[in-house]
Order: sequence, then structure tokens, then C-alpha cells
Amino acid sequence: MKRTLLFLAVTLLCITESYSQATFNTGALEVGVSQYGRFRLSTTDGTLHLQRASILVGTSSTEVFDYTNDANELDPTVLVTSPTLSDFEIYGSVDNSYSSLPPNVVVKYNAYGWTSGSYTVVKFNVTNNESSAITASIGLDIIPEINETYGFDTVTYNSGAGVIRFHRGAVENMGMKLLSASFSSLYSFEWFTDYSIDSNYWNWMNFGSLQPVYISPTADGPVTITSQAPVVIAPGESFNVYYAMALGADEQTMLSNISEAELKYQSVIASVSNLVPPAAEFSLGQNYPNPFKNSTSIRYTLPGDGFVSLKIYNVIGNEVATLVSSNQTRGSHMVQYGVQDLPTGVYYYTLRYNDEVRSSKMFVNK
Repeated sequence: MKRTLLFLAVTLLCITESYSQATFNTGALEVGVSQYGRFRLSTTDGTLHLQRASILVGTSSTEVFDYTNDANELDPTVLVTSPTLSDFEIYGSVDNSYSSLPPNVVVKYNAYGWTSGSYTVVKFNVTNNESSAITASIGLDIIPEINETYGFDTVTYNSGAGVIRFHRGAVENMGMKLLSASFSSLYSFEWFTDYSIDSNYWNWMNFGSLQPVYISPTADGPVTITSQAPVVIAPGESFNVYYAMALGADEQTMLSNISEAELKYQSVIASVSNLVPPAAEFSLGQNYPNPFKNSTSIRYTLPGDGFVSLKIYNVIGNEVATLVSSNQTRGSHMVQYGVQDLPTGVYYYTLRYNDEVRSSKMFVNK
């Protein structure tokens, strides 16, 4: 059923999308991106294995930005003529002007590829165009089509490698890994018509655990929804998310290709951030004590010199304090925070360094 519906949709859209879609072929993998931010993976013989991976940005059960209902082309999806970070690159962007429904975000996306690599590194840059801060859950909506066939796939999560594996029997394996953070939710279910509504997305993105295995029982096949821990994005500010996507003839080959993508990701991040090789990784520790009544300390580590912002937000995304807004040196730092008149409740503290963001939750208990 799904295959028929998607075939009809592709047929109806092929004329318009053909002018806006960009592809590259590394010699081992073909990556295609549509004008609305739909990512596809194929082997070099043209066999499709990923029907769609697309971004999700959710702020509540009635406010989730997605490919089907909200995304509209902002910058055309193009093949970058002279990429600086990789051998191949696709760029484009979308906003919510198709629906004009919240959250009001702009998503810029890049797909990076390297000659002979069976992998791609994908970057999503999410900008908050709302007038106030948003607390955003960010994830992917994934529909596999292994060997151009739907149904009876198995979706497994390799917790040691942090990789989602899509496979069926002895045919091609596909893997995905969140590179810039860790998955907080992973949930798969059997495809059904009109599954893409905000309340469904929100519930799946807040599943709260990593489903270890899902075995598709029908020819419709699985849909997989991912998410990472919520992050506070102030008005006009952006947040970057990076994924590795790879194919392989078997599980081990796919995992090896994911590892190669992760190595490339490090060089992409280093180039984008203009960092020297770090002596320490960028990290944000859990505040201590937590919960706390009057004061708490926050520790973090910077891999290089740069501008740092550390802010506190309440649960609806309003900024309540700025603890740091200055240039700082590489290494470990600690900030003491006195809550003063803050009422009992949950708060988020967000650390920004260059184009990277880390966020965590704290509890005030008076």
C-alpha cells in the first residue's frame, strides 16, 4: 500500500522536484536531496535503500515542524560547485511557510561526501525565528526502502556503537548515527496512512528510551523516529545537528563506513569552527548539587579559545539569567550560580561555544 502511495506522490512531484533536487555520486554511494529536505541513499547501481530521512523540530504536542506538513523551499537545493569541507556537497534550506504553523524555524541542510566513501555526513542548522526562546526536541523521520523493497525489515540499535541498523536478510545494511549528541528517544512502528501529525511525532520523539529492536510484520514496513535531549534556542540563534548515514553489504561493513564518516565529521567540525586540534572535548557537566535550594556549580570544558555564552532558561524558554557572555580560553571552567528569587521548578542551562551548543536540566527545590 505504501509503495503505491509513495510512487504516485513521486510521479506527481517529479516534474517540480527534478528542477530543485541535487545528487552526488562518490563512486560507492549516491546521495540525493529534494527541494523540501528529503534525504535519500542509493548504491551506485541506482538501487534505492533510503526512501526518506527528514528533520523534525518539536516544541510541544501541537507544534512539530516536519517535511510533510510544514517544509517549504527557502534556498534551492543545489550541488555546491566548489566544496571546501569535502569532495561533494549539497546545500539547501526550508522554512515553515508551507503551513505557517509553529514552530517558526529555518532549517539549513548540508550533505557532505568523499570520493569512494559509502557514507555521508549530514548537517542540519536549526534557526529559531520565533520572538521568544524555544525548547526544541530535534530528530529524524526515517523510512527505509532496503533494496527498493518495503516491509519485513528489522531495525536494531547497537548501543555500543550508537548506530541504528536497518536490514533484511542478506541484502544491504543501512546505518545512521547521531554524531553531535546522543539519542534520547528511538522508536519504530509500522507505517500507516497519515501518521505524520504533530501529536504522533511528539509522542514518538518523547518515547524516553532507545527501542533495542523492531521487526516489521507487514509489507508496509517500518518508520523510525529519533530525538535528542531538548535544547533551548534563543530568538535568532541557531543549533547544529550532525548525522552519519552509511550503507554496507553486511553489518560490519556498514559499521566500518559509519566509523569512517565519524572521522570525517571531526575534520568538518574542526574546519567549520576553525579550531586547533583540541586538548579536550567540548563538554558540559551536570550541575552540582542537583536538586538545589540556593546555589549550584556548573562545570564545562572548551577544546579551544572562543566566545562562550552560558544562560539559564525556564521550561517555557524564557531566559532568566546570563552567567557567561565573553571570550574564554581552552580548558576547564566552573561557574557558581545563586538562584536568588527563582521559584521551585525545572530549568535548563545552555552553553554555546562557536557553532556548538550543549544543554542540560537543573532542578530548584525551595
